[in-house]
Amino acid sequence: MRKEWLERNYYEILGVEKDASDKAIKKAFRTLAQQNHPDANQGDATAETRFKDINEAYDVLGNKETRAEYDKVRDMGYFVGGQGQGGQPYVRVEDLLGGMGGGGSQFDLFSGLSDIFGRQSAPRRTPGQDVTTQVGLTFHQAISGVNHQLSINGNTVKVKIPRGVADGTRIRVKGKGAAGTSGGPPGDLFVTVNVAAHPLFERSGKRDMRLTAPITFVEAALGADISVPTLEGNVKLRIPAGTPHGKTFRVAGRGVTDSKGTTGDLLVAVEIAVPTQLTDEQKELLEKFRDNGPEENPRAHLGA
Repeated sequence: MRKEWLERNYYEILGVEKDASDKAIKKAFRTLAQQNHPDANQGDATAETRFKDINEAYDVLGNKETRAEYDKVRDMGYFVGGQGQGGQPYVRVEDLLGGMGGGGSQFDLFSGLSDIFGRQSAPRRTPGQDVTTQVGLTFHQAISGVNHQLSINGNTVKVKIPRGVADGTRIRVKGKGAAGTSGGPPGDLFVTVNVAAHPLFERSGKRDMRLTAPITFVEAALGADISVPTLEGNVKLRIPAGTPHGKTFRVAGRGVTDSKGTTGDLLVAVEIAVPTQLTDEQKELLEKFRDNGPEENPRAHLGA
């Protein structure tokens, strides 16, 4: 438990009610984190501070055990100043723990109360709690990997995000969670990665990527060499004559490279683009094709 729990309303920071579901809390965090992410607010110190507050709030409310402890402490009313329900004054932490080290950044409220009432006990080595947080990455950052700095419990922690990381990946940073008490070991830090969508590419499994490429009716019927984008630049793709709508081609070695150096493929699905505006001459040529073309019924298998 940290002293700021007694002073900060994390529900208010995330804009949710105290009885909000875990899903609602996560949704609120993701929305606010995206709006206030430093990458999207270059040079905006207010957004940067807001982003840190949002992460701090989710570190507590995003973990069921930590959230329950936070609610319990705040429900007991041990706040610094102010008034509680019905206008009753809160008990001041300084008054309860005065002279017993309660002014530090982290303290044990319940052991302090035990001292007040004369129930002395020997210090017990207690491991620190694990801390959970989230980090937002662009599609390209996730593909190439990045070193990210996070503010955890007032400390700066460097987290190495490996290349090829997928959306929703959970990274463990040993010993970077909350500090233990009485010499107990610190907890671990767990970072969940949220990867932004790309306008063209999407991930397919761990290493492959998928792309949809439109082609014309003529290119599908007669065949063509088309240019398709990859993460490293454009490449040529051969479209055989008679290619059907939805056919998927594999471009080897143009996918995602994982942390072990293995690279996947780019899967290109072709989509036949039907023209919506034709000249009179084009219509006449298509009518001739219809009248003189091969007698094929694409709906024969339907019995129609």
